[in-house]
Amino acid sequence: MENLTLPNTQDRVTLYAALTPQLRELLGEERDPIAAMANMAAALRATFGWHWIGFYRVMGAELVLGPFQGPVACARIAHGRGVCGTAWAEERTVIVPDVDKFPGHIACSALSRSEIVVPCLDSDGRVAAVLDIDSERADDFSVIDAHALEHICEILQPLLG
Repeated sequence: MENLTLPNTQDRVTLYAALTPQLRELLGEERDPIAAMANMAAALRATFGWHWIGFYRVMGAELVLGPFQGPVACARIAHGRGVCGTAWAEERTVIVPDVDKFPGHIACSALSRSEIVVPCLDSDGRVAAVLDIDSERADDFSVIDAHALEHICEILQPLLG
């Protein structure tokens, strides 16, 4: 698969419904988690155009920057720090409607207004990485995004150990 086939709509339910099976097909034979994360970030960016989309991988006691699409980013995040560290520590998806109101928010880009972070689990159910998405629009993410992105992250689970 070289190109995504997406409907001409802004409706996120419809876009996720079209994107998810294509991601499953694209990544179905992939054995390397970094390659899979890179293509997943690129596909999400192509579909939604968000400001920043990427992965942070659990490496010991910190999250380390992995494949991403967007401007340069923070390379390391401590457990429990910022939105990414909180999602990791609490093992849950975190939606932040206004990043300026999130205690301890790590501002890698002044353009980010809202954020969603989704834990990616390994085969033992432990957080192995997080998917971090920043938008230039406030209140840009909802439970629709959380649900769909959690399912998309499940595609990575066999590759994360």
